[in-house]
Amino acid sequence: MSSIQYIPFLRVLSKSSHVKRTCPTRRCTALFELAIYIYWGPCLESYLDSALFLSRQPLEAQQMYSSQQKPNTDVFLCVRARRANVSTFLGLKLPAIARRKCQNHIIRFSFIATNALPLGTFSHGLRSDALMLHWASVSSLQLFFEYYGSRMSSVPTDALRPVEGSRGTIYVVVITLFMIIVVSKVAAYRRNLKAVSSLPGFRVPFHPNSLLGVFIPTTWWNPSFYFVWKWRDYTYKHFGNDTVSYVPFFLGPPAFYTANLDVLRQVASSSGGRSFYKSPASSGALIQWGMSLVTADGDVWRKHRRIMGPAFNNKLYEAVWRETVKMYHEMVADEGWTTKGRIDVSAVQSLTFKLALLIIGKCGFGFPFNWSDPARTPDGKMSLQEALRIVTEKFLITTFVPKWIQMLPLRVFQEGFEAKEKLMEFMQEQVTERKADVNTGGVVHASDAFSMLVEASENEEAKYRMDDSELIGNVFIMLFAGHETTAHSLSATLGFLSVYTDLQEEIYQQITSVVGYERDPVYDDYPKLNKVLAAFFEGLRLFPSGYLMIREAFEDTMLQVPNPHGEDGVKTLHVPKGTEVIVDMIGVHYNPRYFESPKEFRPSRWHEVSSDSEAFTAFSIGPRTCIGRKFATTEAVAFLTMLLKDYKVEPLLKGKETPEQWKARVLDGRLGLTLGVKEVPVTFVRRRGP
Repeated sequence: MSSIQYIPFLRVLSKSSHVKRTCPTRRCTALFELAIYIYWGPCLESYLDSALFLSRQPLEAQQMYSSQQKPNTDVFLCVRARRANVSTFLGLKLPAIARRKCQNHIIRFSFIATNALPLGTFSHGLRSDALMLHWASVSSLQLFFEYYGSRMSSVPTDALRPVEGSRGTIYVVVITLFMIIVVSKVAAYRRNLKAVSSLPGFRVPFHPNSLLGVFIPTTWWNPSFYFVWKWRDYTYKHFGNDTVSYVPFFLGPPAFYTANLDVLRQVASSSGGRSFYKSPASSGALIQWGMSLVTADGDVWRKHRRIMGPAFNNKLYEAVWRETVKMYHEMVADEGWTTKGRIDVSAVQSLTFKLALLIIGKCGFGFPFNWSDPARTPDGKMSLQEALRIVTEKFLITTFVPKWIQMLPLRVFQEGFEAKEKLMEFMQEQVTERKADVNTGGVVHASDAFSMLVEASENEEAKYRMDDSELIGNVFIMLFAGHETTAHSLSATLGFLSVYTDLQEEIYQQITSVVGYERDPVYDDYPKLNKVLAAFFEGLRLFPSGYLMIREAFEDTMLQVPNPHGEDGVKTLHVPKGTEVIVDMIGVHYNPRYFESPKEFRPSRWHEVSSDSEAFTAFSIGPRTCIGRKFATTEAVAFLTMLLKDYKVEPLLKGKETPEQWKARVLDGRLGLTLGVKEVPVTFVRRRGP
């Protein structure tokens, strides 16, 4: 029997006087959820095989059809099911379940649609082979589902006369489906508002980290993935607080966004009573490479930290400083700067990214890299820098686009797949080689971080040892975080210094007072170059590489949220289990609660702050602060000291462009796996000495 033939029986129900008196929302919920079962049940042949009959007994149904009688008492709908929960299969959440009990495949339960039915519920304990909806009468509209098997075989469905469809049937179905979606979304929206305690915030169609939230551009009705940067001056000021809610009414779960450090400390706490954890879903872009120090949580994170911690020590930082100074000299020579007074660079990232990758390659992995011979993948077809660039640029696709779409023979997908494959081969090769060296005694007092990591892992007891996937995950984190975040921050710092010439001159004077004009800086100079470090910190503050920290409540809990800036006291906020709390690090660093004139480049904020102080939060805070923090700051201070000692940095202007216009055009953010500045064109002018 065609599914369209069932539609007229909905009209019988809709004429019931009781239904007409029922609340419209409840009526829609009951009737339209019923409609989806009736209409789609027969179409899903692998799950449902439906038959319809009227009145109290199958025989009476036959007689009623043959005599063209209209139904005026009980209506029965039996839908044969293969022990499947139809509501779960169709993705519908039923409004209420009166009773349900499962034992030895004998299931008894009744269903009353959204309390719209006034009468009691009755049920029969019958063996489960069919699903039955029963109306005790059209006037009282009682619904219940019941597994009902023994009678189904006796229903002579081939004897039932088909009910003819009508031209308007398709419109009924479309409207029915539309109303089902509307009603279910309205109900979900109300639940989500309750989950965020109706805290002021965004009420928009999509969650910013959903597929549509990522790929639909930022508009007034869809903040999208990019709102944390594009609306950094608007969001928290508009809603009057630095903690807001985000409730999508079409796609995605509710969440809290916060730019408050007190809330950050609560969700990032590692104390035994903490109620938040780092869910795998929040690290989807990184966990695909394997579990690592960044993606792990709880005991797994403690294992990774225990093994990796010893590799990051003063011996490593001395090597970083030494290799950075050496790499700077190679850059000047190989780029042909020695004979030039002015050097135009269309994008300073071409230098900073190469430098950072070479330093992590030499100090992190012990590779014999140099400026003229960068690292390549095992087959030699792609440079390691190119593979990492493609992988990070395509992360939105690999994270949010369904896997079956990524397999389509399109260049945008194939390029990312090839880069990922080459990078994975490279990392697997490194893991295999280092494990072999460690186990055969080939590594003795290694100075590079990765060899120390593998050695420490292999020397652990079996239960604490990292497997290959975990080692690969940490290789990727070291390669990625060890070069991309540092390179972006160096580019932003040089961009700001090119505009703020007075600040650049102040830093130059400190460099010459500490280092002089003739010698190269050494690692012992690092603590004395606080203004160089402060400039790097300020560039990183304005463009924080790790711009989101996502945590999820694993139990119902509370957050103490401070009142708006200028008001004393806190507000207790209920956070239901499973709700995300997203720390907006861009919002934190542009929050006037913590920074006066937050959009200004003002390195003096950090002149009295030590390199490892938690007052600077761009590397996170607490025990989960970035393990490579000092690696990055050591490299940055060494490179900036060498560069600013020899060259003055100026903006590379277009035509009659002013420095302020250049700043507005260039110093803007680009969101990807990390936040970085757009391409920064600069000119390096050789200094003439004292």
